[in-house]
Amino acid sequence: MNLQAPPARLTQQQAAWYLGFQFHDIPTLVAAGLLKPLGKPVANGQKYFASVELARLRADTKWLARASDAITAHWRRKNHSASIPPNKTPHTHGARHPGEYPRHEPGDDGAPP
Repeated sequence: MNLQAPPARLTQQQAAWYLGFQFHDIPTLVAAGLLKPLGKPVANGQKYFASVELARLRADTKWLARASDAITAHWRRKNHSASIPPNKTPHTHGARHPGEYPRHEPGDDGAPP
């Protein structure tokens, strides 16, 4: 790709490189409303971005800060949700899965620990 005269439209991978983001960050920027693909692409289809718009965004330090913050917030949410074990609630009283009753040893009075 010639940087002095980029094509009129760039793929998602080219747009990521041009803006200084990772390929996997582009859907996050689109979802946050900070980047708009050309036309009305299908959800799982190739998306293209106007190089003139990307050049404008690339020169906008406020937009770059908002985009960087959106990426950081996205990964913070993902990492936080990944750190919470599934089916882990404080009210299970020893049950391993929701709806499962805790095991009691023989001679136990049946009271939760």
